[in-house]
Amino acid sequence: MCAKIHYIAPNIYCCGAGTAADTEKTTDLLSSNLSIFSLNSGRNPRVIMAVSILQDMLYRYRGQIGASLILGGVDCTGNHLYTLDPHGSVDKVPYLAMGSGDLAALAILEDGFKPDLELEEAKELVRVAIHAGIMSDLGSGNNIDICVITRQGVDYIRPYQESEYKDKRKMKYKYRPGTTPVLTEKIVPLKLEVVKETVQRMDTA
Repeated sequence: MCAKIHYIAPNIYCCGAGTAADTEKTTDLLSSNLSIFSLNSGRNPRVIMAVSILQDMLYRYRGQIGASLILGGVDCTGNHLYTLDPHGSVDKVPYLAMGSGDLAALAILEDGFKPDLELEEAKELVRVAIHAGIMSDLGSGNNIDICVITRQGVDYIRPYQESEYKDKRKMKYKYRPGTTPVLTEKIVPLKLEVVKETVQRMDTA
């Protein structure tokens, strides 16, 4: 299954929407950079540090990296939740949903969010919001994962809830060779000539 919640640091996690390969690579690079920082300093990074690195990386490529991200974490200054779009713009928010099912999820969050929610109430609100997004959109997967970040640690629950709408295939879709006849076949060799070859390294600093 494709994970939508990505590990960044022991105190920071990130949710990604957009091109799966871009979100995976972007969060992997960020996690690698912050790991080096932690090894050198002996402490966990601040959330704003992760946001700054992501912002620089995304802005450098002017939206060509298809990664819309929600980054959250807890550090010595408190708890934080940020959103970053593919062009590098940043906003600090109390709650947010992104992706193809975000309209339905945001409707639930806007209706039920309160600043003083208890942990179980917050988890239930997130579950209902994600479920609404799943049921209103064909591209939002079918399972619900939840990541709770506190000063005491991280509770990553995968899956928090599996979809109740699972169907079983009633027949096997296997066809014997020759089921679809080949009417004509023609092989044309291509003559290629390498005119110029350049190698450009991606700047990940």
